[in-house]
Amino acid sequence: AEKLFLDNNLELLAQHYNIQSSRALVEQARKWENPVLNTDQNLYSNKKFFEHGTDANGNPQGEVFAQVQQLIKTAGKRGKQIDLAKTNVNIAEWQFKSVMRNLRATLIKDFYTVAQLQGNAELYKENMQRLNKLLSAMEAELGAGNIARKEYLRVQALTVSLQQDITDNAKELNNAESELKTILAITGNKFIQPIVADTEQTEIPPVSIVQLIDSAKHNNTDYQQEVCQLQYNSQNLRLQKALSVPDVTIGTEFDQAANYAPNYYGLAISLPIPLWDRNRGNIKSAKYGVKQEEALVNQADQKLQNDVMNAYQKLLYTVQLSSKNNAQFYKDYYQLQRNIAESYNKRQISMIEFLEYYKDYQDIREQQLQQVLNLRLAKEDLNDIVGVDMIR
Repeated sequence: AEKLFLDNNLELLAQHYNIQSSRALVEQARKWENPVLNTDQNLYSNKKFFEHGTDANGNPQGEVFAQVQQLIKTAGKRGKQIDLAKTNVNIAEWQFKSVMRNLRATLIKDFYTVAQLQGNAELYKENMQRLNKLLSAMEAELGAGNIARKEYLRVQALTVSLQQDITDNAKELNNAESELKTILAITGNKFIQPIVADTEQTEIPPVSIVQLIDSAKHNNTDYQQEVCQLQYNSQNLRLQKALSVPDVTIGTEFDQAANYAPNYYGLAISLPIPLWDRNRGNIKSAKYGVKQEEALVNQADQKLQNDVMNAYQKLLYTVQLSSKNNAQFYKDYYQLQRNIAESYNKRQISMIEFLEYYKDYQDIREQQLQQVLNLRLAKEDLNDIVGVDMIR
């Protein structure tokens, strides 16, 4: 299922294109500005258009001016812009991992939910078969006058109630399967059968909270996005300070006949004078942006530690509920249930006892399936927060 998810999910593919787009901007940030060509020549003079050439003395006649300029960025602006673009790539990559993490969490939840609902369906099917078999036997007894009609109707009422449970379970199963098929990019009238064990491993490998939190800080996508955003804001502050330093424009120029000497060659250097605009507003805004992001990173750090602790405690509690003693209890109760209908037919138990055993068994079996699901999801919740599969 995970392989299909990684190969076919269109949302992952779209997010992957976002990474490629950000990487292209890094290449763009490396480029120098194009040189600028300025030219000027006389259009009309001495009652002539485009008067060029030489006069009687051999001096050039008619102006021709050409200039080539190149902008030179100072204070390391280009390098700082490249750093910003690279950090944007990191943010896009963590966003991709975040989308993948959220989709994978949904995939696992739907996968195990489908398995649990299919387990419910098997339970209901088994109970329906037993009730139908019992009803068939009771019809003969009712015809012979050996049982009261109210007993037959009460068992028949169980089948009606069970049929409603089957219908409700089928609707939930269809919804979970539909979402799972969308994540796996499966279309058409296809049925998904998750291959899972009936029980879940309840032993947890030795791991400390410090290890879990340390792993989460390195791998949790939400936390890492905040860290990258703080880096981006710090780099932006350095860039804004650099922008207060004027850039230099250097050029060379040629003037044929409009200067103090014919065929003039000159060197041009220009730079703005930082008299009115020193980029102070943008620098101040960038400083507050860094302070804001520092507060958000601290908040994300606190939330991450609390989330790890909470998920770990939930896992421990769920493991405790799914102990081996409980598993043996379910097994014994299941064996008991197999003999209930037969005991009732032999009049070894009353109708009230039969109904109580039947309802208790279905509730207990549903609880068992739910506990297995809860244990699997608790493991995945912790792995999801930590960012790696530390609990199998």
